[in-house]
Amino acid sequence: MSEQALSRTIPVARPSFGSGEERAVLEVLRSGWVTQGPRVAEFEQKFATYVGAPYAVAVSSCTTALHLAFLASGIEPGDEIICPSLSFIATANSIVHAGATPVFVDIDSATYNMDPKAIESAITFRTRAILAVHQIGLPAALNEISAIADRHGLLVIEDAACAIGAEYRKKRIGSPHGFIACFSFHPRKILATGDGGMITTSNELIAARMRRLRQHAMTVSDLARHSSSQVLVESYNEVGYNYRMTDLQAAIGLVQLQRLDEMLEQRRELAARYSRGLAGCKWLVVPHEPAESQHNFQSYMVRLQGDAPLSRDQLMQELLDRGVSSRRGIMAIHREMPYRNAEWCRKLPVTNLVTDTTLVLPLFHGMTNDEQDFVMDSIRQISAKYAR
Repeated sequence: MSEQALSRTIPVARPSFGSGEERAVLEVLRSGWVTQGPRVAEFEQKFATYVGAPYAVAVSSCTTALHLAFLASGIEPGDEIICPSLSFIATANSIVHAGATPVFVDIDSATYNMDPKAIESAITFRTRAILAVHQIGLPAALNEISAIADRHGLLVIEDAACAIGAEYRKKRIGSPHGFIACFSFHPRKILATGDGGMITTSNELIAARMRRLRQHAMTVSDLARHSSSQVLVESYNEVGYNYRMTDLQAAIGLVQLQRLDEMLEQRRELAARYSRGLAGCKWLVVPHEPAESQHNFQSYMVRLQGDAPLSRDQLMQELLDRGVSSRRGIMAIHREMPYRNAEWCRKLPVTNLVTDTTLVLPLFHGMTNDEQDFVMDSIRQISAKYAR
């Protein structure tokens, strides 16, 4: 694809919606039931079946999913939760919303996920849980993390915002690897509903409490009340939240779930094509996929090595000048104002390096080979320009 043929900037990501999603939304609009109702219940059941979990609870976002997960797990003010700083800020925000304190640990330099070797030294008498983030769709080292949690009597909760369809030891993320897993359906995610989230768990009591908490702690749901042949009167036995998913979102999610394997297959093919095509750029590190994990490539992130001919930000600007959008790699939460602390900067050297030297390249369902070739050709041209 030539620069002349490029009619607009190639985006980093683009949700994939078609006629199936359009029809599903129209059916909900015409049904008269648009908030949490029958489509949400169906989406929960089919999502649970897909990932291999006994229970799934739909909510308004992954942030609210994590918040409910902490509350339903008994996390209390003053508790500490160990997590990586290399993640979207919602990871830490959800911990703070529950009254707890995030304790950041460094990451593995190859996978960019939490380094299990850094966890035990961060455990104190206040630690209640480990929040394992499956960053950009690559599963964290759950076996090692769970073993540490078991030794210290801690919960393992999974921030699986990016990880739909990813697999760890041949089981999909969301099946009972940890205690609870939380997913996102934001437009940047592979399965997108506009926004929304899902919680999976194998604990029936936890699932039931989260269903109540998402709807103001109502003891009888709207769907149960309206479906009953008898008058049902609900009660409110604790302070709850308005974290509901709409039937409009669930209807889209049901269609997206049917298309998910096809979308995952194309993303993995595109990612493999990137890794082959960029192999000649020795100053770029392409994604690493451990043998026990299957990446879903929610994002394709590369890292600039020390011998790179330009900085990460220069590369991003050069790409944008050529019509290629990119994004900085994963943020470091400890550098943002609410969490800024000089101690974290000293303790998280790999996190600091990765957040300064990584960027996300365009990858989305429906991306053509010509578009991808244009991205890779642009990187080669920029490399040649700065190597002179």
